Amino acid sequence: MRQNDEETLNDLYNLILNPATREWERSALSSTKNALEEGATIDDQLSKLEAKLRPLALRNNLTPDVTDFYNSITGNASADAQFDFTKHSIDDLTYQDSAVFAGGCFWCMVEPFETKNGIISVLSGYTGGHMDHPTYDQVSGQYTGHVEAVEIIFDTRIIHYEELVELYWQLTDPTDAFGQFQDRGSQYRPIIFVRNEEQRKITEKSKQRLIESGKYKRPIVTLIEPTSVFWPAENFHQQFYKKNRKRYKRIERSRQQFLAYQRLQGKIRKELNHFTRKP
Repeated sequence: MRQNDEETLNDLYNLILNPATREWERSALSSTKNALEEGATIDDQLSKLEAKLRPLALRNNLTPDVTDFYNSITGNASADAQFDFTKHSIDDLTYQDSAVFAGGCFWCMVEPFETKNGIISVLSGYTGGHMDHPTYDQVSGQYTGHVEAVEIIFDTRIIHYEELVELYWQLTDPTDAFGQFQDRGSQYRPIIFVRNEEQRKITEKSKQRLIESGKYKRPIVTLIEPTSVFWPAENFHQQFYKKNRKRYKRIERSRQQFLAYQRLQGKIRKELNHFTRKP
């Protein structure tokens, strides 16, 4: 058997055992496995499996790991790119630190941080909930209490935590407690997770400055909470902006249009307030 065929079979078996795989997907994968065990050719069976999965794949409605598998058997190498989870770690306690931000869909929270000088790694994941090893379906269904978030490892000699907090405010709507932009639900609520007292003080001062700025008409509702276990999201979600550029750009454009409109409203409101206060 060819090496790549062995790898494909191994992926197939792992997906069948994966608790995150939906039952319909598992049934299709199991049928393929059974046929292969009975002597069918792998190319023929993968072609049939691709046809079964295609309708949901085209609607972006496969579970993350099955989506990766679908991309691999259809030759979509860029979308199937594997994130190296082993590189997401603090290796220098003197000059490295971490920050965790929840600001709606984590797809749009990676690129703005990852492209900054001094950022070592950005990981999409789930945090703040009450279940171990949550899956995307569980979090999306609001069964676990988790929010989608990003964990950022950065070099403190190059970029400071204060700068990350200020960037976070620019990327989110701090007046929306029920989601962010087009993403609705408790899993998208805005939260800054702080891992020590220093981060808490910095975040609280930054939030207070934002409140006093008068930029927003509605109250600032972004929460500040202590960090908890950060569970990495499935590979499909990592660096989404690189692997699914067109889809990412559509979502990001919508967010930016809303933020631009919100900033314009704030600017007009501040100018009107300044005008009405003149003697």
